[in-house]
Amino acid sequence: MNGRERVLALLDGLPVDHLPLMPITMMFAADQIGAKYGTYALDHRVMVEAQIRTAETFGFDQVSGITETREAPDCGAVVRYFEDQPFAMDEQNACLSSKAVLTELKMPDPGSARNMHDRLCGLALLKARVGGEKLVEGWVEGPCGAAADLRGINTLMLDFYDDPAFVLDLFEFVVALGIRFGRAQVEAGAEMIGVGDPAASLIGPALYRDFVWPYEKKLVEGLHAAGARVRLHICGSTRRILEDIGRLGCDIVDVDSAVPMSLAREKTGPKQVLLGNLDPVRDLRNGSPQSIEAALSECHRQAGARYIVAAGCEVPRDTPPENIQTMAGYASSHKPEL
Repeated sequence: MNGRERVLALLDGLPVDHLPLMPITMMFAADQIGAKYGTYALDHRVMVEAQIRTAETFGFDQVSGITETREAPDCGAVVRYFEDQPFAMDEQNACLSSKAVLTELKMPDPGSARNMHDRLCGLALLKARVGGEKLVEGWVEGPCGAAADLRGINTLMLDFYDDPAFVLDLFEFVVALGIRFGRAQVEAGAEMIGVGDPAASLIGPALYRDFVWPYEKKLVEGLHAAGARVRLHICGSTRRILEDIGRLGCDIVDVDSAVPMSLAREKTGPKQVLLGNLDPVRDLRNGSPQSIEAALSECHRQAGARYIVAAGCEVPRDTPPENIQTMAGYASSHKPEL
């Protein structure tokens, strides 16, 4: 059973030979081929080489096109680029610093817009090179994260109270774009689309339920209709919104280290596939093989059979390779009992 077959079988409730392994790697992957992260994030050829090298070296079951947002810069957002670290949105010059701009904002075409097109090229190349062996994963921004990229995260937080109608209009735009971009990624070769919505953990359960959840649901359903499996990744503590997350219908829900895996299992239900929640720094980067094995065993125990091995968020770039090998060894030596 290869990596692609393993992940898809687990999602379908079928027997697998051992637990899948699907960590998020970006800077870590770039370092495996000696590339600067700025180049990795902007040049699909570098990303593809880094993803394949990392997956093959450590036995990952997927390769991923995840980087920072591709949608926002193609909408006109001002981005600060750095040579060897993640780039950042320039909130002082936010694309939607004036709310009136939203009514004039044109939705970019993923097939021709520079940043989104580069991801499509990367996914097509990943599919061609390892698509039969590894699950190819694309990525889109969730409604709260995408809106924050265009409006500025601090301003968006005020908008929830000052102008809720504007927030809903903005969510309509970014979710329509997310579905359009996700569909294009499926056509390029992705079988799974990750949805990154980190800002959704910052707003509290009432605002999440009233504003964000309906649009995450719309995005998940749109991606499913496009033929993709869907993985949801919300950084930080999602303790108070776990029941709502469990009702989204995602194929995989990532669980960050701020959330007990036992609580995630209780609140999302027995059928939800959970991924994580090894602390990326304390447990993985700074751990020993013995402590990593113990931490993963506890994650696995709390999650049960419908579990995928990974850290709760991105693997830190300076994580010792032997620590990643320990994580891979745990996955390959444990078989879920469905």
